[in-house]
Amino acid sequence: MAAKDELYSKVTPRRIRQNIKPGTVKHGSSLDVLLSMGFPKSRAQKALVSTGGRSVQAACDWLFSHIDDPFLDDPLPREYVLYLRPSGPLAHKLSEFWQQSRMSCGKNKAHNIFPHITLCQFFMCADSKVEALCEALLTTVTQWRTRFPIPLPLELYTSSNFIGLFVEEQCAEVLKTFAADFATEAASKADVRVEPHKKQLHVTLAYQFQANHLAALEKLAKGIDINLGCDWVAVLFSRDIRFANHETLRVMYPYAPQNDDELELVPGDFIFMCVMEQTSTSEGWIYGTSLTTGCTGLLPENYIMRADECDTWVFHGSHSFQNAASPRGCDGALDGRLQEEHGPGESPTLSVICQPMQVLQVNSTPRSVKRGLFVCRHGERMDVVFGKHWLSQCFDVKGRYVRSNLNMPASLPQRSGGFRDYDKDAPITVFGSTQARLVGEALLESNTVIEYVYCSPSLRCVQTAHNILRGLQQENSLKIRVEPGLFEWTKWVSGNTLPAWISVADLAAANFSVDTTYRPHIPVSKLTVSEAYETYIGRSYQVTKEILFDCKSKGNNILIVAHASSLEACTRQLQGLPPQNSKDFVQVVRKIPYLGFCASEELGDTGVWQLVDPPILPLTHGPNHTFNWRETLVQD
Repeated sequence: MAAKDELYSKVTPRRIRQNIKPGTVKHGSSLDVLLSMGFPKSRAQKALVSTGGRSVQAACDWLFSHIDDPFLDDPLPREYVLYLRPSGPLAHKLSEFWQQSRMSCGKNKAHNIFPHITLCQFFMCADSKVEALCEALLTTVTQWRTRFPIPLPLELYTSSNFIGLFVEEQCAEVLKTFAADFATEAASKADVRVEPHKKQLHVTLAYQFQANHLAALEKLAKGIDINLGCDWVAVLFSRDIRFANHETLRVMYPYAPQNDDELELVPGDFIFMCVMEQTSTSEGWIYGTSLTTGCTGLLPENYIMRADECDTWVFHGSHSFQNAASPRGCDGALDGRLQEEHGPGESPTLSVICQPMQVLQVNSTPRSVKRGLFVCRHGERMDVVFGKHWLSQCFDVKGRYVRSNLNMPASLPQRSGGFRDYDKDAPITVFGSTQARLVGEALLESNTVIEYVYCSPSLRCVQTAHNILRGLQQENSLKIRVEPGLFEWTKWVSGNTLPAWISVADLAAANFSVDTTYRPHIPVSKLTVSEAYETYIGRSYQVTKEILFDCKSKGNNILIVAHASSLEACTRQLQGLPPQNSKDFVQVVRKIPYLGFCASEELGDTGVWQLVDPPILPLTHGPNHTFNWRETLVQD
């Protein structure tokens, strides 16, 4: 333990404001190729291990992106862990539990890692020994294929702050013997010290949850059929030792550094923040380290969201105890599936190999006659993509608009208050319009019929709804009802005034398909600046209920196009669930991408609704930075 403590002390975060520039398995032949390219052996080995040995290209990308990493040449080992992961019907049922518990009770500590049984404590292995470590695992699993207990008996256990499935004691001792054999093999082949797990072996379902969620979580857990078929797979993961005690954050929006001590942000990257080491900075700014570059600097806190602990772990191989013909390593089928399941905006060059839970199954068949409510976020915003100074770039002193990028609309609607009103009421980009049209086309292809469309008065929402109708081929037959009650939490509006939205009459004059006869349930005059969280949640719930009541006898499916917060605020209480606290609410909102889409159905005629699988696939896209050929290609 002393050696481990010494290593942890060595990697204490370097938080001093310094001149930081933005970030400009079996290896064998891959290592030879990297060495022939001129990379030092230590760097080549570190790159292969940090990318799970996926390919030479992935290792090269890692090396080029980490060129400014201050720890690039430090001989720091990674930390490894051996888990048993379920596959088959039981794994699918556990995935359902993960989704249902997170949806109904919010995130608890169990959600930080996928369902698993821990076989050993985290242990360290030098990069040069990883190939031997993987061979040790394969050897041990091969020796145990006829001895592994199948099926593995599990028993549900609950307490006031923990729910889990425990392995029957006799079988648990057998698994501990397997872990001890792996430890012996790892010491022999890789000179690595592994400490088998000595506590009761179990699959954690929930822990550190709110006391009032116990009954609901226990009910969901009792719905898991522990006798379902399952192939338990031995899986080896690793993590960067520098960030073992850090909070993991996901980058949601791009940010270009304005000062030398700031960090460049690319959507899909992950940021590590040491909570205990964090010192106060300017309000809204934190220190963090990029997974992609290894560089540390300041970054705006509202550009990131919390991620799960295992989101940045690296997968090094898995082996089934039942199927001897299909060990799955970094070049095998499992790794391919993991890469396909990357989250929205995730870069393919990141070493993020952990498998996210599959929470939704797409159903392309026509929906039943049940009443349906769809809630959708607007498309990509101009001010987020081009920054808050886009107005000065595109409008001259006389207020004439000229775009400076192909992703900017060719023209914009005239505003009675002048172009400065766009500052608080930004339009969507060309790609934002394309996103919306794709969603409309998908709804059309899925035979989904929309009878009514409601949207927030924000121009970005009106434009998004209009383009969804274009994709549905209903822009001339279905009118958008502009409802101010669907506007986002007014606490998020800068300044002391609400946006000066374009009137419905002016929207119609600009050829938007809006209903000029619609009378809002909550007019603009009823909205207040900096409203309390409870007021916003109550307003959203009230207007949604009134919309559903108005349309009850007139149609089945209603589409609401509004803000990221609307997906939660307009549906949670319809399910009979209490509102979340404001902190958890903000974390949910940060996870919802442009054109994030959810669906709910009414349970009979009860007035109670439940979330269901949307009729369309999700929409994912990656960042595409501004390209200037002169700056990039012309050499001095």
